[in-house]
Amino acid sequence: MSGILEDNAASENSEHALGSLLNIRFPTTYLAQRLAGLMPNELGTQDLALLLSPRAHIALLRRRRAQMIVNRVRLMAFLFAILTPLWSIIDFLFFPLPLWSTLALMRLIAGGAFALLAFYWRPDRRMADAYRALAMLFAIPGLFYLGTQEALIYYQLRGLSEAIKAGYAFLPFVLLAGISIFPLTLTESLLVALPLLFAQAFSGLFIGPMLEWPSFAGAFWLQVLITGVAILAGVSQLAFMIALFRQAIRDPLTGTFSRRSGEELLERQFQIARRHQAPLSLAFLDIDHFKQINDRYGHDAGDRVLIATAAAMIKRLRLADILVRWGGEEFVLIMPDTDPAEARQALTRLQEAGFGERPDGSPLTASIGCAEVGQDRCEDWRTLVEAADRRMYLAKSGGRDRAVFTDQPAPPAAG
Repeated sequence: MSGILEDNAASENSEHALGSLLNIRFPTTYLAQRLAGLMPNELGTQDLALLLSPRAHIALLRRRRAQMIVNRVRLMAFLFAILTPLWSIIDFLFFPLPLWSTLALMRLIAGGAFALLAFYWRPDRRMADAYRALAMLFAIPGLFYLGTQEALIYYQLRGLSEAIKAGYAFLPFVLLAGISIFPLTLTESLLVALPLLFAQAFSGLFIGPMLEWPSFAGAFWLQVLITGVAILAGVSQLAFMIALFRQAIRDPLTGTFSRRSGEELLERQFQIARRHQAPLSLAFLDIDHFKQINDRYGHDAGDRVLIATAAAMIKRLRLADILVRWGGEEFVLIMPDTDPAEARQALTRLQEAGFGERPDGSPLTASIGCAEVGQDRCEDWRTLVEAADRRMYLAKSGGRDRAVFTDQPAPPAAG
């Protein structure tokens, strides 16, 4: 029971109203205003909280960001899985055989770890999986760096061999710069960068007798600067991702969820319902005689009707309900943790409140089909939609302006 409460709480707090994404309050200071000026036009000062911490991100944004991070991790791991062992050829040409064999073994181990991360990592689209993938991506070369420094400390080389040896010291620079390719918040970026900087500082203290402190301090300061630039690049990526995400998940006309984002939300809610054996109801709504509105009054009038209809429904929705514009004059209402009886009550309230008015002032009506996961034994979310869609057509064939909850012919409308 606690599991479903947590899952549904996440849905209520995020997917329905996008409150955390759209209405975050953040102190309006001079610094905040300056920072907001660096962000896309779609983001304002109040949205800085979204760039500081992932706690305010809604579920859809978390899923898509997790997928992007994991995909980039696997790409980088694939490249490192190839390039890391290949560099052993260069080591073989310039290093003594004992040193080469030690480094080659480390490279094979690191390359194998990268290959496992690239080809056998099969995470779900959750930020926890993305964090684990990121940790592995940076931990593998970090441990490799510490190991190579331990091996190289005992060898005094000259000429080109010394230059190749010095190249190993630049690995932390590459790792810190790599933060820039991930859409991370400021907090997440610091959690990735600080362990790398700590490892570099530890390495500098460990091999201090072989390095001049001014050189080490200068290199470390450069790494801090690179870290700052990389974090800024990653946060900028996140800002533009949020701006594009907002455009993608909302229907531009009605402000409801778009069909694509609605399908993603429905899939998530279906998984929650199946996992916790909880009810999940879905209503398929079609505005009656909408084509006549377009034909008689024009498409602009039809658009105004759609906007008013969506606004009227949103006013009557419960906190956890999710309204999706499925296409044209069709809407889908997702009702998590709602059994058939509760769904009937919710739809009755919608019908009694009305869906707005037609351009001539007459009341607007809708034909509604409703289905529930358990009652209709739905195997996936698509069969749930199909059942509700089928009953919506039964409502139309039965005279419109009614809701149908079974596959039986719709009864005549009252009155």
